[in-house]
Amino acid sequence: MDKSSNTELLKFILESINLIKKRFEDITNSDDFLHTEYGMTQLDAISMRLQSIGEALKNIDKRDRAFLLEVADKRYWSNIIKTREIITHHYMDIDAETIFMICDEKLDDLEEKVSILMDKLKS
Repeated sequence: MDKSSNTELLKFILESINLIKKRFEDITNSDDFLHTEYGMTQLDAISMRLQSIGEALKNIDKRDRAFLLEVADKRYWSNIIKTREIITHHYMDIDAETIFMICDEKLDDLEEKVSILMDKLKS
């Protein structure tokens, strides 16, 4: 992913957000991730996509931090990239409640910010 353009990375992020939302549709609380094999599969799949989003943003940040800062501060992007680090290096410590909260409360905001960045690239 490191060699992809910002446009390709942002498209990938939007695609990942859409897949996460689809996979999250049947999850009503964090326990839904833990009590069935289906829930565990969804937790794994969603976590992988969150990890990939963080990786894509990390690559954009390395290449063009000022671009990301046009729509959100450094702390906002850093938190997403840190989530990627946690999923990557501490997978056994993933907290279903945290993943639920990200899906339930944070994805729409991220999608909006990434869409704004896409629009900036088009203009």
